[in-house]
Amino acid sequence: MPARTTPNPAAPLRPGASAPSNPTAASRQAAGRAKEPRWLSSEEQGVWRSFIEATQLLGDRLDQELQRDSGMPHAYYEVLVRLSEVPGRRLRMSALADRSMSSRSRLSHAVARLEEKGWVRREICATDRRGQLAVMTDEGFAALAAAAPGHVEGVRAHLLDLLTTQQVAQLGVICAAVADGLRGSDADGENGDDARHDVPSR
Repeated sequence: MPARTTPNPAAPLRPGASAPSNPTAASRQAAGRAKEPRWLSSEEQGVWRSFIEATQLLGDRLDQELQRDSGMPHAYYEVLVRLSEVPGRRLRMSALADRSMSSRSRLSHAVARLEEKGWVRREICATDRRGQLAVMTDEGFAALAAAAPGHVEGVRAHLLDLLTTQQVAQLGVICAAVADGLRGSDADGENGDDARHDVPSR
């Protein structure tokens, strides 16, 4: 739904509205104004639309290139990356879902496809028979190693090379601020393996 711009602040009343005849009505009108959505200004709306367009185009391009060159979508690449970054190249399914920012059902589907390729296998957790581990195989690590150079070149060509060094630093600060804010809003009630953890960048 397109964001709406802010009404003209110079107009004290909405078109067609009449001035309140008593203080009580004025209070009710003021309360109504206080609940108004915080509409975007023209500048803010432009920034928002540019952000949506850029992230959508970038994600689609990187996904297309991974599919074409390595036979995997970016979601599967992300699962392999997360497994490659931990000791033993294994994680509980719940922790892997959080680290790869995926729903449990979506991750289960991705791991099933990766199992078909021989890149991942599932094991029962030794400390909790109800839990499952996703384990990257040697074949999976080799597939990731083969895909990584082309993917990294895509990230450079479609993002980093388009920005100055200062803009890259600014983008990092901006993205970290947004991610931290969203993690904070999701953190209530999370603990143990369900909590998200910071991992090295790639």
